[in-house]
Amino acid sequence: MVFVPYASRSHEKMQEVLMYPEAAGPVIHYYMVRGGSKKRNITILETGTVGGEYIKTYGHYHIGDLDETYWFTHGEGVVLQQKLVDPNVPEVVEEFKAIKVKAGESVYMPPGYGHLMINIGQEWLVMVDDSPVEGVQDSASMPGHADYESVKKMKGFAYYVVEKDGAPALAKNPLYKEVRTTDFGGIPVTEN
Repeated sequence: MVFVPYASRSHEKMQEVLMYPEAAGPVIHYYMVRGGSKKRNITILETGTVGGEYIKTYGHYHIGDLDETYWFTHGEGVVLQQKLVDPNVPEVVEEFKAIKVKAGESVYMPPGYGHLMINIGQEWLVMVDDSPVEGVQDSASMPGHADYESVKKMKGFAYYVVEKDGAPALAKNPLYKEVRTTDFGGIPVTEN
């Protein structure tokens, strides 16, 4: 089996983690080119919203003690990070953070934190990361070092980033039972 470094995330696949999965969206939400820790990885997010929710990446938790850094090279977005109290109980979040980003900035993803990126701008959001996606064991689309199932089970993270009066706002995901600490990064919380 040969590792193919290109993948894309379709609307059909993203419906698993959307606030309103029945809403229409673009055929492809984002594009990925995976070069691993040596060449780096590139992700490009489309613009717009799906049922009022900004286009985002699927989101995942790392398996093991893996960290990574994302460097934003174009556009503006929001990074969501969350850490579960227990990896086997995805309904209870120890810590949730929303971090606004723009081109020229970077965000560190500590071990144990789930993360996803959202494009809140009018241009593509482009980022480069140092995640070790490479080799025959990995898939460019769903790499083996990442846990996507917890995010799928909860239909996304503890909050969705939605468009409210022309600006981003956070809408609580009702599937989560508890979020112990929050840092919304100055983004307002809205009722669904």
